[in-house]
Formats: sequence, structure tokens, C-alpha cells
Amino acid sequence: MNTNIPSRQEVLSIPKEIGKKYRVVQYVDNKSEVVVATDDPTNAEIVSLLKQVYKARNVKLAYALPEDIDSLLVHYREPLETRFKKIIEQSDRIAPDVVVEIIDDAIVDRASDIHFEPQETEVIIRIRIDGVLQEAARIEKKYYENILNLIKVNAHMRIDEHASAQDGSMRIRKGDKAVDMRVSVIPTLDGEKITIRILSEYVKRFSLSEIGLSVNDQDLLIAASKRPFGMILVTGPTGSGKTSTLYSVLRILNNPGVNVTTIEDPVEYKIKGVNHIQVNTQTNLTFAKGLRSIVRQDPDVILVGEIRDEETAEIAVNAALTGHLLLSTFHANDAATAIPRLRDMGVESFLLASTLELIVAQRLVRKICQTCRISKNVKRADLEKEFPAIKGVFSENEVSLYEAKGCAACHNSGYIGRSAIFEFINMTREMKDLILADPSTADIWRLAVEQGAHSMFEDGIVKVKQGITTIEEVLRVAPPVITEAKQTKSKTK
Repeated sequence: MNTNIPSRQEVLSIPKEIGKKYRVVQYVDNKSEVVVATDDPTNAEIVSLLKQVYKARNVKLAYALPEDIDSLLVHYREPLETRFKKIIEQSDRIAPDVVVEIIDDAIVDRASDIHFEPQETEVIIRIRIDGVLQEAARIEKKYYENILNLIKVNAHMRIDEHASAQDGSMRIRKGDKAVDMRVSVIPTLDGEKITIRILSEYVKRFSLSEIGLSVNDQDLLIAASKRPFGMILVTGPTGSGKTSTLYSVLRILNNPGVNVTTIEDPVEYKIKGVNHIQVNTQTNLTFAKGLRSIVRQDPDVILVGEIRDEETAEIAVNAALTGHLLLSTFHANDAATAIPRLRDMGVESFLLASTLELIVAQRLVRKICQTCRISKNVKRADLEKEFPAIKGVFSENEVSLYEAKGCAACHNSGYIGRSAIFEFINMTREMKDLILADPSTADIWRLAVEQGAHSMFEDGIVKVKQGITTIEEVLRVAPPVITEAKQTKSKTK
């Protein structure tokens, strides 16, 4: 298929029963000839069926990727609330059918979370797509109790418990694939709220380049991961893609000659050959206690889902010091802040200097839809007037940027999928010496910049120039950071 995306009207020109069953989409209609795209052009039955649709006109088949066909077939879907009404009118299995429709929509739309939010008279259903919540439908509250109980049963929760928070998990099958989901239920004033996290299989196959790492950053991360011991920390808020980054590293390290063990809360993705341990507070299996036991299991590589407290931090540092490569996440606003925060948790400076190999900070930005992406030229003065924070970023008088018009593939949002923007602090000899002097965050970042580090904002601007994301997205998650070292470099140019 070329860059002309069929409209909703063009898709619906083929009857739903034919379009969905045979996976065909009208592509070009020039009166005498109709070009129809499909991912199975060898199916001889398709042409004869389409000739009944298009009568005397010649029908020609063209190949399209399955994902392109999937993105267009969504036009056949009726609004979720319309399907709810039909289920209520025609089905005696209202709760199961409603839940199936919601989960199916969430998977098709690449959603990461589903929220059931009870109000006084109705329940609002929202889904999070590429990090942004969108309302999907509403349903009368009288149907919610059965929906709630169904999800509780499938997630192995108590249906007679309504005053306490509960956590569980469930698995559904979609064709030949299994989709794992993490379920949380909490009591609110208007009823129990459900949040379902859809655990995507794609993380298992992501490479370092696919998560958004530049070639230079990949080299830094690979070099650090090849060392026999030490600590690699990935920092950022919840939902910033830290787990994806660490699992991409595990894919490189995982081989029959290496013992890889993880302890996580929860275990979101399973990798063949890796020993996964789930934190369980009911059996007193905490990060700290689990990590103590892992060290006795002859590991080569240890992944700790998160360093949350002083005890875990102390054990993690000691594990990295005694011949293990330790990977973990840590909540810090940026890479430089991680070191003072670890010091505040009681980790001695000399231990940090001895064990830290690399600190990574990251955020997620939405990617411009490549299907409907267009380029535009903008005057630098107009751009800086619209976004004062980027003043001085672009040197040319006219800047070439990208945006998306909105299409079926991205559900008219202009974005599809996400990429990460990064900043790295490499533990050079000079950086280790600086850590011994209990430096401030500003001191750490100043030295990192002098040694060639870039901020998340700067990495984001590179992705803007490459047409991966937009200035709005970068500024949403990573404001500019101006350091004295950077200013000095600019003045000497």
C-alpha cells in the first residue's frame, strides 16, 4: 500500500461480512478499475466475491501488510456503547459479553490499561493508549456488580470482600496468543474501581534500538552490561519504560552460560532461561529478603525490580560489589539526582564509587504516526515564539518538522506507539572521584556534560528532527536543562 490511506467511507464500501472475513479493503476506485488491498492476494475466492460488489468494473488485488489491514478493519467496529445496548437487548450473558468487548477493543487499540470507574448512576470505562487516558464508553451501574464479580473470579480475588484493596491476575487467549493481565480493585465512595494492566508481549522482543536508544547510548549500555560485576540503574517515574529497557538488556545477557535471576513486584514479562521471582508480602518475601536468597543461588546477573528502601539498597550494592552484575530501577527525576538520593538512603560514597557503572534516566514520548505523517517548514522565530523553552535549539532560520494529520491507523490521534528519550551518566574515573567528595546534583551533571552527556530534552530534540516525535511531546515530559558547562561550551564555539 502507498501513502494514501483509505477513508472510513472507502473501507465501508465493501460489506462488513466480506471485508472482515476475507480481510479486504478498497484502496483505489477510478471508475473503470478498483484496487483492493488484502494480506492474502492468492485467495481466488476474493475476486469473484468482489466482482459481485463492484459489478462491471475490473477488480485488481494488491498486497498489504497484515497490520495495515488490521488498522483499517477497525472502521467496521460500532461504538462500544452501541455494542453494549445490543448485548443488553439480545444476550443473557451480559457481564461476560461486555467484558470481552472492552478487552478486545483495548487490545486492538494497543491500550496499556483499562479503568472501570463507578459514579453515582453509571460506570465510566476509560482506556490508556500511548500514555493518554481516553473515555471508551459508559454503562448503567445496575450491570456493574456482575461485571465486577466476573473480573474478581477470573483474577482469583474474593468476591465477598468490598472494603479492602485486592490485587490479582488473569490470562485470556486471543487466537493462538495468550494475553496476561494484572488486576487491581480498590473501594471508592461510589463502588469498587477496577484497573486492568495489559502486559504486552512485545517487550520480550524489543531491541535496544527499538526502545529509542541512539547508537552511542547503545554502546554505553552494552559496554556496562558486559562487565563482570557492578550496578546499572535506570531511573524515572512509574510508567516511563524502565522495565522495557532492563529487559532489553537481559535479552543480550541471557544465554545458557549465564545464571540470570530477577525479583520483581510484579513479574510482568517472562523470558525463557531466566529465573523470575515474584515479591509476596503475605509470605514475607520482600525485595530485601529475596535478594539475600538470590545471592546464595550462584547468580551471574541479578535484576531487582526496584530499590525502594535502605535495606534493599544496601544488599544490592553489596551484591554488585561481590562479583555480580546488578540491574535495577530507582525513582529519581534525572540521572544526576540518583546519586544524592542513594546517599540519603544510607549508601556510603565509597561503595557507590566502587559499584556504579551506569545511570540511565528516561521518559516516554508518543511517536508520530508514520502512516499519515507529513513534513512542514516553520520559521525559527515563529517556533521560538510558540515554544519559548526551545530558544537557541535550532540554528537554521527555517526548520523542517513533522506532524500527523490523523488517520485510521492512529485513530485520528496523530500518534501511534511510544519511544523513550534518555540521558546517561557513565561512571568514568573522574566521576567516581567526584562521588567520593559527596557532590551535589548540579556538580554531577556539570561533570557529565563536560564528558559528553546529553539531557533527555536534547535526546528528545534529536528525535524531533528525525521525525519520530513532536516538540510538544518532548516538552511535556522533559523540560530543557541548561548547565554552566553547556553554556561555557556554547560561548567558546
